Amino acid sequence: MPTTFWNKNKIQNNLSSKKESISQQLSLNDDYFYLKKMFDSASSLIQIMLAPGLMISACGLLLLGMNNKYSLVVSRIRLLNEERRNYMFEDQQDQGLKIRHKSIDVQINKLRYRMGLIRNAVFSYSVAVAFFILASLMIGFNRVAEHGSIDWLVIATFLAGMFFVLVGILFAAIEVWKGYRIVMIEIQDS
Repeated sequence: MPTTFWNKNKIQNNLSSKKESISQQLSLNDDYFYLKKMFDSASSLIQIMLAPGLMISACGLLLLGMNNKYSLVVSRIRLLNEERRNYMFEDQQDQGLKIRHKSIDVQINKLRYRMGLIRNAVFSYSVAVAFFILASLMIGFNRVAEHGSIDWLVIATFLAGMFFVLVGILFAAIEVWKGYRIVMIEIQDS
């Protein structure tokens, strides 16, 4: 009998030590899964917050192009104004100078309109960038606070940014069309 009792105790001790080992493993697994979940959550948060960041970069490139156009239009207006001032002191009876003077005036007026379009495009892109930054911040806040109640606001903010990108592109397209017409005026006068 003592051997069976001893075997029972041994089996019970073995079982209890295995239970402890299993519970420790489960505890380690829980820690592992918690850390994995936290890491996955942080990485997905970063990925989600980068989507508006990519749009910010895209808008930055569009802004760079529009600012370049803006400086070219301003330079062209300055050159035309300089040419117009020079013609003012020339012989006003010369028919060729009168035609050129009128052409310069028409071009300057159209370039002013074009500058307004460029200004509107730059403003629209800037507002879009502001909305994308706001959307990115709201995504982070929404995720950290774990409310989930402002998801619709985050999406609306991102879509507002996309709308302003579209508006900026429309202004840029109109500006390109107007730029073509101004060049045609210059060619016709030559």
